[in-house]
Amino acid sequence: MKKLGFIGGGNMATALASGLIANRVFKPSDLIASDVEAKRRRLLVRTLKIETTTDNVAVMRESAAVLLAVKPQTIDAVLTELGRSAENRATAGVRSSRSKPVGVSIKSKVFISIAAGVPIARLEAALGPDARVIRVMPNAPAMVGQGMAALVRGHSAKPSDEAFALKIFRAVGDAIPLKDESMLDAVTALSGSGPAYLYLFAKALADAAVKEGLPPRLALQMALKTIRGAEETMRRSKLAAADLIRIVASPGGTTEAALTRFGAAGFSGIVEDAIHAAAERSRELGRAS
Repeated sequence: MKKLGFIGGGNMATALASGLIANRVFKPSDLIASDVEAKRRRLLVRTLKIETTTDNVAVMRESAAVLLAVKPQTIDAVLTELGRSAENRATAGVRSSRSKPVGVSIKSKVFISIAAGVPIARLEAALGPDARVIRVMPNAPAMVGQGMAALVRGHSAKPSDEAFALKIFRAVGDAIPLKDESMLDAVTALSGSGPAYLYLFAKALADAAVKEGLPPRLALQMALKTIRGAEETMRRSKLAAADLIRIVASPGGTTEAALTRFGAAGFSGIVEDAIHAAAERSRELGRAS
């Protein structure tokens, strides 16, 4: 029995598997992954030395925990396949008078879903009310070991299931448990989509500096280092963000001139509107399902 199986072997699954192996949470022999693309399966075998297959049901059958890492557009088909397989095998086992049931017990597995916008109710409806479901919202920086994930456990999931999921995502960054699933819409808008906002801001900083005379490569290098340094300062400091801003922004100086222009353009309001738009879209996707 594998400790963890991945259904879907894309970038996030690869990042998680890599982090788990690198941090010695699991050995390669503890993991298995399914994917429809032969190229992706070969990559997983070559780089991580884990077992791969095209058979999603085999992953469920052979794993104590199953991580659903498929796109929201395809998860319904995968859930139906897993649910029907468990039902059919259990029925076949009951009808056999010469052998014990051979069915896959759904409630003996932990299902961890990272499919964006797919609510717990939809997962449990497909897998059954006894399914032990954990819904997680990770983000792309997990691919470089700097992820931020939030998770909520379903009705039948145990505290030990939550602890297991936290261990997985803490192998590639930070992870926190939440009690209210509706908070995942705000999480999606902040940390899930957030990396794109920072990429946009870094690009804007660098592009503006180029217009002021810096070479493009140097401008981007300085923008990224500035963002990283400011993040580290903010993380270590006990001061509030407003206090840190005041330390940098001397009265009548260059920083104050820039901040005044940010304020006139409604920078904080723009950020608020953007986060609201992302959160509302997450809610819409959940309702549409």
